[in-house]
Amino acid sequence: MPSFSGSLDELKDRLLIAGIDGEWAEGGSGVWQLRCPDGANLNWSSTRGTIWCQGKQPAKSALEAKIAGTLETSFETTAKAARAATPASRTVFVVYGHDEPARTSLEAMLRRWDLEPLILDQLTSGGQTIIEKLESVRKEANFAVVLATPDDEGHRRDHPEEKAFRVRQNVVLELGMMLSVLGRAKVAIVLKADVNMERPSDIHGLIYVPFKDDVREAALVLAKEINARIPIDLSKV
Repeated sequence: MPSFSGSLDELKDRLLIAGIDGEWAEGGSGVWQLRCPDGANLNWSSTRGTIWCQGKQPAKSALEAKIAGTLETSFETTAKAARAATPASRTVFVVYGHDEPARTSLEAMLRRWDLEPLILDQLTSGGQTIIEKLESVRKEANFAVVLATPDDEGHRRDHPEEKAFRVRQNVVLELGMMLSVLGRAKVAIVLKADVNMERPSDIHGLIYVPFKDDVREAALVLAKEINARIPIDLSKV
């Protein structure tokens, strides 16, 4: 992926010259995020210098094209090189809901551990439906991390007193698909546990990794779970 070795202020100046502007926010672990008005996000790791983009198409591709022009690099070339250099066994599929800060923090953690996160809305569709994209990319991953955040509320019919927070329905669907392909031992559910949160499944034996305020609280436990399947340098956690 592209990289920039200068300071944050230098990066901001380069991007402004290219007409790339928005709201900057610190995401933790040395990662800074630029949130653009069209919904695309730029992430820059000040420790490693790497740059990656998030967001829905076509905004994400447009942002990548502008960055490639101003930094004289190519997202497509670097992405192909990364795929060629990164064994499929280090690919981790990320399932998430509507908590974008938590997703960004999780993605940064995985990249810091030299893993290659697969995130659904960052992949080109190629004319595929969402289900077809899921069926295609799930075969590439050797582990899945499901980010379970309180995005919805619900209860049994006629029992409003049981109302609790829930994950989005797409998260439940993708969790089921990952369990069917990878098995329970290769799926970890990172669960926000400081609220009245309903677990996305009552299947026994699933790996739950709780956190309270920040997904980074789950880093060590999650890294150890992944390390049992994919080698990780735990000194980077």
